Amino acid sequence: MKFWQRFGGLGLIGAVLALVLGAAVLVQGRQLTLAEQALRSGDGYSVLSLYQVEIDYLRLAEQWRRSLATADTELPVLQLRYDVWVSRIALARTPSLLRLMADEPGYHRTVQQLESFVAAADRVLGAARSGPPDHDALRALLPPLEALAAPVHDLSLAAAHRVAQRADAGNRALQQQSQLGIALSVFLGALCAVFGGLAMRQMRQLQQRRLALEDLTGHLRTARREAESASEAKSVFLANMSHEIRTPFQGLLGMLSLLRETGLQPRQAEYLRVATESADHLLAILNDILDMSQLESGRLTLNAAPLELRPMLRQVEALMRPQATAKALALHLDAEPTVPEWIVADATRVKQVLFNLLSNAIKFSERGDIALDVRLEDDGAERLVFVVTDTGIGMDAATTARLFRRFAPGDPTPQRRHGGTGLGLEISRNLARMMGGDITVASEAGVGSRFRFELPLLRPPASVQHPAGDELLPMGATRALTVLVAEDHPVNRQYMGTLLETLGHHAHFVPNGREAVDMVQRQRFDLVLMDLHMPELDGLGATTAIRALPDRAAATVPIVALTADAFQETRDRCLLAGMNDFLTKPVSPQDLAGALRRLYGQEAADAAHATDASAPPVPANAPQLVDTVAVEAVLQGMTRRRLGELVAQFLDEGPATVAHLRAAVRDGQPRALSVHAHAARGAAANLGLAALAQTAQALQEGAAHLPAHEIAHLVQRYEELLPRTRAAVREAGLWPTR
Repeated sequence: MKFWQRFGGLGLIGAVLALVLGAAVLVQGRQLTLAEQALRSGDGYSVLSLYQVEIDYLRLAEQWRRSLATADTELPVLQLRYDVWVSRIALARTPSLLRLMADEPGYHRTVQQLESFVAAADRVLGAARSGPPDHDALRALLPPLEALAAPVHDLSLAAAHRVAQRADAGNRALQQQSQLGIALSVFLGALCAVFGGLAMRQMRQLQQRRLALEDLTGHLRTARREAESASEAKSVFLANMSHEIRTPFQGLLGMLSLLRETGLQPRQAEYLRVATESADHLLAILNDILDMSQLESGRLTLNAAPLELRPMLRQVEALMRPQATAKALALHLDAEPTVPEWIVADATRVKQVLFNLLSNAIKFSERGDIALDVRLEDDGAERLVFVVTDTGIGMDAATTARLFRRFAPGDPTPQRRHGGTGLGLEISRNLARMMGGDITVASEAGVGSRFRFELPLLRPPASVQHPAGDELLPMGATRALTVLVAEDHPVNRQYMGTLLETLGHHAHFVPNGREAVDMVQRQRFDLVLMDLHMPELDGLGATTAIRALPDRAAATVPIVALTADAFQETRDRCLLAGMNDFLTKPVSPQDLAGALRRLYGQEAADAAHATDASAPPVPANAPQLVDTVAVEAVLQGMTRRRLGELVAQFLDEGPATVAHLRAAVRDGQPRALSVHAHAARGAAANLGLAALAQTAQALQEGAAHLPAHEIAHLVQRYEELLPRTRAAVREAGLWPTR
């Protein structure tokens, strides 16, 4: 009796506590089992596979209709859509879906319908077909395909409903278990107040449960990181594939542009035009996908540097003007006097945004003019504002609201009707925001649109805006200089040779930087005139190699850069590479004499004032063909007869230049195209052939940006200008008498 009185109550409490504790353990074990079953059931993935079947079905149906309405160029896309959809159907028969939809009568019926359609469609689009898909067969299969819309949609809804039912049942079970667990916990608390030892034991068990939940949370966090990594890998894959596809596509566009010149029948020419436009459209999509993938993956970075604003704006205008002229649109560019000359920005991305805004303005305008206004605004923080205004079709409020969003298939917006990827404006706004600015739009249907691109104004240091004067290396030479000219264009070589001969100096020539390095090691020169853009080894590489020579005399020879890139960045790169001076093409006699004066004193440049006094003045001519001012400047350094011989030689070599340009277009080599155009531009500018120089400049600057058909048009224009320029030179009295 005493024992029971002493231990019976405690034993009963211990027994009850053990029972309650066991019940709590069972309840919590049941909760964990239900949670694990919910996590491992895979019902969500099963429904997702059915959703994917429906999504790919809608894409296939849309592409099927588009392929029937367009040319055969859409059939490969239809084939791809069909193959993707068939692979999705196979996922509809997975064991998890069979368990989920076991008692759903419509499931098996819909799957049988899908498999019946696939069996019929395989004869047209399957791998075993004997030839290309037949349009009549495709048209006959369209009604059965459209008839699948309702069953496929109902199947997705049924699966979602079934998963929702299971989720509700699981939630109710978990709720009941939770309520029971709460009741048991309250009872345990009362018992723990009496039986402290068992309460401490229960506390240890709860601690273990907490650690298990933390471990589960860690696993979930790891799974999320893996999902983010997969998304990043997808973006990287898209970027790499865009690069890989774009390279052969440039070759395809080049071949199409060359095919245009082979004398086609009207119907063939129309087919070629449609093919070229489709190819350009696809290439634009690839470029936009590349930019979007880089933006989404965070791989796109900005390279802010001091930028001379007005020359950059002239580059944009030069590339956009041919597109505006082709549609008889006036293109105006204006920068307020308060706009600074120098800013700090990423020149490539600023030009990309301006190209997109101006291209859209030209695309959606059929009359009137396009204007780009640049202004400086200051409301506490200085901002640089670019305003692009057009007189095009305009937009209503609904279109403006969704303007910067990617469109979905079937979008009836004007962007879709006029072509384009629908990504350009979104990319442009993302770039603007990366640079700390934004893009806004105001538009009225039938009147036009006004896009405002603003950037925070960053000013470079004063030393960058106003670079210090060139370091002079006065050597006091009073003798004729021996000059090495590294220039890849033969006319430019003769031109520089004539100028040096007129100044009383001796010239030696090499066609590339590698030979320049070899020549400097074999022979002593007083000066090297180094073109920057040459094959095999460019001017910067050649200068670096010369400065590294062990022969002190050869390594310290003065080097002057020759280039048409009159930008501060290019000048800085030349000086950093070890060059002593910088001459911008076209090189006038005065420019060359000034460089010699800075390096060797006044006597080396005295001959620059020798002119052909007996030569009659050059008659006025059309400014777009022959620049009389440039010709007059050239005649101050050489005779009229010599200038005429150089002009004749350059024009005689024109067909060969055109052949090089077309070969670069055909082979999809924008770098080679830019090099040949740069050489032609420099020679034409040196000789005062303004129209040819302007066209070559447009080719050089647009080699990496313009569509292939526009590049082909510029090459054609260059070829057409050759006989016209020849006639203008004859009219000007510059053609040599033979």
